[in-house]
Amino acid sequence: MFRPMRRKGQALPPEACTAILRQGSCGVLALAGDDGYPYAVPVSYVHDGERIYFHSAKAGHKLDAIQREPKASLCVVDQDLVVPEEYTSYFRSVIAFGVIHPVEAEEEKWAAIEKLALKYAPHDTAANRRETIQREWEPLCMLRMDIQHLTGKEAIELVRQRQQEASVLLDE
Repeated sequence: MFRPMRRKGQALPPEACTAILRQGSCGVLALAGDDGYPYAVPVSYVHDGERIYFHSAKAGHKLDAIQREPKASLCVVDQDLVVPEEYTSYFRSVIAFGVIHPVEAEEEKWAAIEKLALKYAPHDTAANRRETIQREWEPLCMLRMDIQHLTGKEAIELVRQRQQEASVLLDE
């Protein structure tokens, strides 16, 4: 169903992909938009180890696209160091493919928005977090992406760098 990576030597292991999803602050959600045009939109998200949650207004382009076709992908770039003298960039990124569902159950919705709040405001008090969530509850739509495929890739230069570092450690 999902294409194998062409440059397998640059593939990130699953634990590295998961770490990038957990640490990333912004992803680009790609959906099937209006009239066959792709619709890619930056989103704040949280990955709980199995699913990806993000919030939305209760109406708009994103929700219309998801209702029409719930299959989507989310790309998170971990690193993008441009190296002009080499005409390249030393990149590391992950793409999650999955199906998006609106979160209907109140308990799951609360847990998801709390995880999102903890990720983006980790030093806030529990009381302020609870008050803010309650204030924004009515217009809040939480969405869940059930991941079906996860892939990550990094620049060949980063692969070589890691191999050299491992070789040095073995020599010591």
